[in-house]
Amino acid sequence: MAKLLIETPGIESSLIELKLGVNRVGRDPDADFPILHPTVSSFHCELILKEDGVMIRDLESTNGTFVDGRQIRETRLSAGQRVRLGDVELFVESTDFKVAIPLFASTDLPAPPVVLSDGSLVCPRHREARVTHRCTQCKEVMCDDCVHRLRRKRGKIILMLCPVCSGPVESISAAPPRRSKSLLERFAETVKLKLTRNSHVKSDDP
Repeated sequence: MAKLLIETPGIESSLIELKLGVNRVGRDPDADFPILHPTVSSFHCELILKEDGVMIRDLESTNGTFVDGRQIRETRLSAGQRVRLGDVELFVESTDFKVAIPLFASTDLPAPPVVLSDGSLVCPRHREARVTHRCTQCKEVMCDDCVHRLRRKRGKIILMLCPVCSGPVESISAAPPRRSKSLLERFAETVKLKLTRNSHVKSDDP
């Protein structure tokens, strides 16, 4: 996971290990990562961890936010860069994004999904549920309860992940679309319909 090291002596915590989403840094105790230093504003900056890296955004701090000596309003961070908040120096150790999801034990691999008469699939892990999702990476199918969801603080879902390989999943129809009828099948239905109509007409004759 993305990490920044505080190199200024006297700071109680020397490690900032970012969580997914917005991480507020500042002197205020309610900040996600409080830094008790007189040159750091109450809410000095935000460090935003996303799938594609880390962004840093200054929150109109009194003494400014600097990356490699240049004052910034918002910019992307890379490993090896140095960040300064007031007089507090930080080193960007890593900007990696990793999601740790426990994998199913290899000895308890689920059975292949059962195909029902209507074409829908039964979830390999929950026999009472239908398949609703498929992993785009390993192609594993699953029901809604199998999907691992990562949420922001306010409950908004930002990632839906496979329980087997941690890859992204996509929603699929519970039953496959109906097969289109062949020309021969449509012809047979037309003949059957005509014969049925003719039989009704004959039965009405005096």
